Amino acid sequence: MDYAAGTHKGFAFLEFSSGEDAQEAIYNMDGAELFGKSLVVNVAQENRMNLGSNKAVWTNEEWFQREAGLKEEQEKMEEMRGKERDAEMLKERPPVGAR
Repeated sequence: MDYAAGTHKGFAFLEFSSGEDAQEAIYNMDGAELFGKSLVVNVAQENRMNLGSNKAVWTNEEWFQREAGLKEEQEKMEEMRGKERDAEMLKERPPVGAR
């Protein structure tokens, strides 16, 4: 609970001295209602999202350069598509004064 704001954070971590006690708590409390909300009780899992580093991908310059290069390529492709569309429209449109 956030005592300063008087609101519930919406999660909690509990430790039990035995696995049997933990399983019994899960069995009894999962799906129970507390303060108008249904509880989800399960065993915490370690963070499995391991990309081989403890650093964020944007902490090195290589990531920025790669992302900037991709955006530049996308912008060039969009510009080329726009020019192609314009050329197609000009081909389809009859010249001014010719009917």
